This record gives sequence, structure tokens and C-alpha cells, in this order.
Amino acid sequence: MYRISFLASIALGAALASGCQTTATPGDNAQQANTQQHGKCNSEAVSSLVGKVATPELLEQARDKAGADVARILRPDDVVTLEYNSQRLNLNTDANLTIERVSCG
Repeated sequence: MYRISFLASIALGAALASGCQTTATPGDNAQQANTQQHGKCNSEAVSSLVGKVATPELLEQARDKAGADVARILRPDDVVTLEYNSQRLNLNTDANLTIERVSCG
């Protein structure tokens, strides 16, 4: 009796979980393509900033030129999260805010 109840609960759980899946509709592909093209960071476009002093104004100009959605200035002792964001521009600086490296992520 317990075995049948256990198997029935597993089957019910699988049926409920399968209801959470989504299927793509024809419009989803076009929307996904637009999302991938928009906000794609290109750090090579702002590689000339290495050696310059990072300011909020320069950060905004660099974000726009690189095509990134967001940007940040990273100092040597800053705590950063490790999640990768292909739409984020990073300006890595020394303690004096001189840009040492530009990257996306």
C-alpha cells in the first residue's frame, strides 16, 4: 500500500513539474535576437582609455561607446561579485583611479 502511494506521489510530482515548462512561440526568436544584439559590450572600442583617469563622466562615455548596458569602476580593493554579465563594462583602475584594464563581464 505504501509503495503504491509513494509511486503515485512521484508520478503526480512529475506531471506537475512538466506543466512548468514553456515552449517557444514564433515571436520569441525575434525578441531573443533583439536582446542579444542590444547591450553587447565591446571593450575593444574603449581600449584607448587605458592610462586615463576614471571619472563618472568618462565611465558614462565609455559605457555608451562600448555599447554596454551598465558600467563600473573597479579599484584594487573593491569587493566584486563573480557573476558574468556580457552587458557590463569594467574599468579596472589603480589606487589613483588610473585605468589599467578595460573588460566586459
